[in-house]
Amino acid sequence: MIYTAIDTFYLSDEDLENSPSRRDGIDEATETTLRIYGCDLIQESGILLRMPQAVMATGQVLFHRFYCKKSFARFNVKKVAASCLWLASKLEECPKKARQVIIVFHRMECRRENLPIEHLDPQSKKYTDLKMELSRTERHILKEMGFICHVEHPHKFISNYLATLESPPELTQEAWNLANDSLRTTLCVRFKSEVVACGVVYAAARRFRVPLPENPPWWRAFDADKSGIDEVCRVLAHLYSLPKAQYIPVCKDGDSFTFSSNKWNSQSQPVSKEVPKSSPPTIADTSNSNAPTAAVNPESSRSKGVSKTAIDNVKDSKESDDESKSMPVDVEGREDLNMKSKTERSKSRDRERDRERERDRDRDRIKVRDRDRGDREEAERDRTKDRGHRSKDRAKDSGGHSEKSRHYSSRDRDYHSSSYSSREKDRYRHHPYA
Repeated sequence: MIYTAIDTFYLSDEDLENSPSRRDGIDEATETTLRIYGCDLIQESGILLRMPQAVMATGQVLFHRFYCKKSFARFNVKKVAASCLWLASKLEECPKKARQVIIVFHRMECRRENLPIEHLDPQSKKYTDLKMELSRTERHILKEMGFICHVEHPHKFISNYLATLESPPELTQEAWNLANDSLRTTLCVRFKSEVVACGVVYAAARRFRVPLPENPPWWRAFDADKSGIDEVCRVLAHLYSLPKAQYIPVCKDGDSFTFSSNKWNSQSQPVSKEVPKSSPPTIADTSNSNAPTAAVNPESSRSKGVSKTAIDNVKDSKESDDESKSMPVDVEGREDLNMKSKTERSKSRDRERDRERERDRDRDRIKVRDRDRGDREEAERDRTKDRGHRSKDRAKDSGGHSEKSRHYSSRDRDYHSSSYSSREKDRYRHHPYA
């Protein structure tokens, strides 16, 4: 029974011994080798992609969990390793593009299989197929995990445990290295992270001969037991005794995600095998017909004619073989030309679209510029009109005021003169001396 929860995914020894790979006829040694090989691919590719160790650790845990539910005979180990690393990069918030993962695994495949390192064109059909396989396998992994991909690593417990035990600093690095190596085994699906952390701390202390408190036992403070610690140390010792893991082809549907060019070269082989099917029977028929004719017709002329026909048939078969051999090359050449022409047409269409967009932007800029210029001119005309109206109003106000002032001044003068003359008359009227 496999228990799956937010932070638990653990198997018993019986479940591990009765895994899907064992049911498909894969023995324990082969399964262990393929697990180590897949984890090596994840670790090496993560280093080449400059990912943090947390991404590689998460990818290896997902790899082990997936093969606890699926068989190595049904899913190719290289394909699953690449997809686990790609998924782990997203889970640990350090995403990488599918193109980067595919190119790195392609180069690793070429180096491991001693193949010539060739450039993988992102526009080729080969790359498109690899990308589709990568996405399809990622969906398989998520489906089998039930979209529960939470992973808890023992690394975060190691520093706290050693700080509590007041151990020397070199013990921390050794325990960290052992925790990284433990990811190549099934310890991550058998024990909790606390137990694995206590096991690697105990193994590192034994290697450096650093005493740990045993009265009371130190592992009880960290929710671990002695049997689990001993099992972790035993699995790590067995891992270090194994040779370097090599790829073992056990997948039934072939290397569907092989990153070499063997898959795409093998697609053209059935074409070359179809034509020679008719040619060998003709050779056999001619060889068989030669014997009866030689026995029945001993004349030399007829035997010469039969031999000539046999030679002609052999030549025809050779020519057909040559044509069949050249056919895959022609087919591949046509496919390459078609792909190149498609890419060129798509590039030309993209360039035309870019030019059209640039023209539209220029037209929009000109329209905006003209509209702004018209607005400015209209505002300037309005300002000049306002100035003219204000000047006219000012002139009117000043003219009316002057006329009024002149009118009132003359009236005042008349008033003053008339009042002066009347006063003079009154004064002379009261004084008779005048």
